[in-house]
Amino acid sequence: MTEQVPTANTGDAPINPPLVDLPIRTHNRGFYDGFSRSVTIPSKVIVSLIIMWAIFFPVSANETLSAANSTIIATFSGWYVYVTAAVMLTALVLAALPQSGSLRIGSPGEEPEFGKFSWFAMLFGAGIGIGMLTYSTGEPLAHFQNNPDIIRGTVEPLSAEAVRPAYIYTFLHWGLAPWAIYGLVGLAIGYVSYRRNLPLTIRSALAPLFGKTMSGKPGHLVDIVAVVATILGVATTMGLGVEQFVAGLNRLGLGDWLVDAEGSSTPAAIIVSLVLLVGASTISALSGVGKGIKWLSNINMGLSFALLALFAVVGAGLLSLELLGVGLYDYIRTLPQNALTLFSGGTETGDELVQWQLDWSVFYWAWWIAFAPFVGMFIARISRGRTVREYVLGVLLVPSLMCFVWMTLVGGTAIDLELSGVADGTIVNAGISDQLYATLAVLLDPGFAWVVSGLVVLLLMTYLITSADSAILIVNTINGAGDTEGQRRRHILFWGAALAFMVGSMLIIGGIDAIRITMIIGALPFSLVVALMAISIVKAVVFDVIRKRHGVPTTAEACESWEASK
Repeated sequence: MTEQVPTANTGDAPINPPLVDLPIRTHNRGFYDGFSRSVTIPSKVIVSLIIMWAIFFPVSANETLSAANSTIIATFSGWYVYVTAAVMLTALVLAALPQSGSLRIGSPGEEPEFGKFSWFAMLFGAGIGIGMLTYSTGEPLAHFQNNPDIIRGTVEPLSAEAVRPAYIYTFLHWGLAPWAIYGLVGLAIGYVSYRRNLPLTIRSALAPLFGKTMSGKPGHLVDIVAVVATILGVATTMGLGVEQFVAGLNRLGLGDWLVDAEGSSTPAAIIVSLVLLVGASTISALSGVGKGIKWLSNINMGLSFALLALFAVVGAGLLSLELLGVGLYDYIRTLPQNALTLFSGGTETGDELVQWQLDWSVFYWAWWIAFAPFVGMFIARISRGRTVREYVLGVLLVPSLMCFVWMTLVGGTAIDLELSGVADGTIVNAGISDQLYATLAVLLDPGFAWVVSGLVVLLLMTYLITSADSAILIVNTINGAGDTEGQRRRHILFWGAALAFMVGSMLIIGGIDAIRITMIIGALPFSLVVALMAISIVKAVVFDVIRKRHGVPTTAEACESWEASK
């Protein structure tokens, strides 16, 4: 569909100005004042039904979710793989081309709202901070024990030869893929919101494709899907964080009531942790992006660098530096092939490869997509005034490099301790939520290990609070038709409680697997939205380049002046 804009006297220009008005009906009084009830109420109902289902019918919920997950993951695994590859290519092309890279997310000459350090800190904290603390040891160690090369029999598990392929797949999952998804969603939203004054919400990103149709029911549906996906995606991250938070408290010696005989978090520990963490995040959300979230993001970035410095000094620094260099080379060399590879079964080895890809790559692609409406909206919110090239390269390269440094310094130290025999299997055999603490226990004296474990718990807490409060604010922004100003305390409190109940109920009925399954299911409809966003932002950028060539206005302010001068 073409953009529905008023026709104007553009001379011989073959193209009209962009759509600069996308009205979204909001309520003007009462509890939902300033909110789109067509989005907010259905979103609350869907999330509440999922929570009540998990609480009151846990067996049925667990069985149904598992069956649905098996069907969805097997049927749509190729879709997830190819959509993720297409998004990476689209983001890199937009940054590389001079015509598109020089366009600004905002008015010409507009300065960014946040400095580079705060911008990078908020990008990292909201996007991947929690996952890094869990998977910086967990992922390299997992692939050190099993990866496609080991499945094919070309290398032995837990051997020195298994280290290099372990980092190929670790970098594949934590490199450009997640940040390309987040970045493209954020670019598609921010570009039309800040250049064309469209509402800062998910549906606006599809306006270049569908025009004012997005004001009505199709737009409501897109925003509802985004809200539900956000809650499920953030719940997965929060679930991982809560498990590691409880493991840390247990390492600090705060009581046997924290974990059960199998080493899993007890219901009491989960509830207490969620009350503390979500309560703090809700308070932070009430203060807004410029205060609580910015303050916490700067703190957790500083603590992250302190932890990395510790591993650089007392960990396997030289091995980590080698792993980083070789890993980057291998990642760039194998990325096109690995990003497009879809394993097929039919043989014992083939079936194992398929299952490995479902458990790792496809799970990650679904997780990043489910996380994308939250992180993409948040990145859009903090990136006004930057050029497309600066935005894409900043969002893709800097956080990816930080992830690689984390994985090689922390994970490389853990692998070195296992290869040398110092750890004697204590790190590999620990649960994934406890592996970072196990590494510290082997690496440091008991007293110092206790202090650093406390630092990790504090760092994890700031990451959890930052992710949760950012998600709450973003959900409220979507429900409020893009309004980022009003705090709307009652709705912030609702979404904070909903997030806590979602994480708690799923962890208690089925552990982190239940949350992962729910997230994969919730990510599927939004993956279609992401694919449409990629097409939409390409169309918006290409058409703006054509408009500039023919002297047609491309921003809302220019369109207003141009209309006034007719």
